Amino acid sequence: MAKTLKITLVKSPITYPKNQRDTLKALGLTKMQKTVEKPDNEAIRGMIKTVAHLVSVEE
Repeated sequence: MAKTLKITLVKSPITYPKNQRDTLKALGLTKMQKTVEKPDNEAIRGMIKTVAHLVSVEE
């Protein structure tokens, strides 16, 4: 079974740069406390690294 990551938006992206807001939108995180499940791969890990200060990640 493939590994997945649970990603939750825990901080508002309002005052952060546009590239970080766009990364959250690409991950599917549009509202506070929303949780999405994504596959654990390098592309997703890179996106998480960009917005690590705004999200919480569980394996």
